Amino acid sequence: MPTHELYAKDPGDPLWTVPASGAARFSWEYDDGRERLLALYQKGKDKQWDGQRRIDWELEVDPYDALGTPDESMTLYGTPYWAKLTDRDKGELRKHYASWQFSQFLHGEQGAMVCAARIVESVPDLDAKFYSATQTMDEARHAEIYARFLHEKIGMVYPINDDLQALLGDTLRDSRWDMPYLGMQVLIEGLALAAFGMIRDTTDKPLPKQILAYVMQDEARHVAFGRMALRDYYRQLTDAELREREEFVIEGCYLMRDRLRGMEVLENFGIPKAEAEEFSERSEFLALFRKLLFSRIVPCVKDIGLWGRRLQQAYVDMGVLELGDAGLDLLMAQDEEIAERLDAERFAVEERERVAEVGEAIEAGAEG
Repeated sequence: MPTHELYAKDPGDPLWTVPASGAARFSWEYDDGRERLLALYQKGKDKQWDGQRRIDWELEVDPYDALGTPDESMTLYGTPYWAKLTDRDKGELRKHYASWQFSQFLHGEQGAMVCAARIVESVPDLDAKFYSATQTMDEARHAEIYARFLHEKIGMVYPINDDLQALLGDTLRDSRWDMPYLGMQVLIEGLALAAFGMIRDTTDKPLPKQILAYVMQDEARHVAFGRMALRDYYRQLTDAELREREEFVIEGCYLMRDRLRGMEVLENFGIPKAEAEEFSERSEFLALFRKLLFSRIVPCVKDIGLWGRRLQQAYVDMGVLELGDAGLDLLMAQDEEIAERLDAERFAVEERERVAEVGEAIEAGAEG
């Protein structure tokens, strides 16, 4: 079925054209590069995988409870509207929330694919071009997987969130070569990683758990790449140039925070926008969710050398300043380990089943 027939609301023009500026840069230095980045490039090549084969698409998904979402996590919970919902209505609400979340993941992954391609084009260093080429393939795979999950398992898609689209547009329109790194690798992907991780670690549904675990294994490399490249480059910038990038981060973080409210879902259920905003602000779950979602962004921003007074004050305002000291390397290592462990557990079960089948066949043959 064509995607436009699955949208929960009209997405508008099927193509979004972003006028981009900036130079394409070629490097004629082919025999040199940073060892850490070239090692990451090798890892990116070694870790390529096929989403059609690695993920068990035969697993059943109930679209009305795709993620095992608890009642308490939905913004309407505890409001007069919630009391009026039937069990069927609540299932429909869960379906819309799952569709909205994974649709934003899908649109973000397409944005990441385009940004990675822009980095290949514009970054001056060949080692960074090499790695970005592997990331472009990774992001294409992620978009393919999320699109398949939404089409085949949920049967509903939401348009891109306005705040996500605004940040993506700002990132792509900027002519400075480091801005796709900063906008995508640090802000959009940092926030997405935290959202992926929260669902991965709380869902009891095997298919979305597989998808998120394997995508996060790739994303751990992407964030490491952005940190390496920007940390090296930002050491060379003037204070004025660093402040310009901090202003971009401040605006981007506010956009990312506001993006998470899921107002489109509530409006689809007939909740007036003013009330939907009030419910969102009062939701204890969403307040905690928003704070945890910055667990990947804040330490990364600090690590790459953007930590001026205005930026710190913005993080105080958001209630996330203390996350600057979070152990980002440990989180990334855990992302890789969880995916490898999930593979080992799955394939061990499959091997036991195969051995059992062989044993039954031998026994049946002996009896015959």
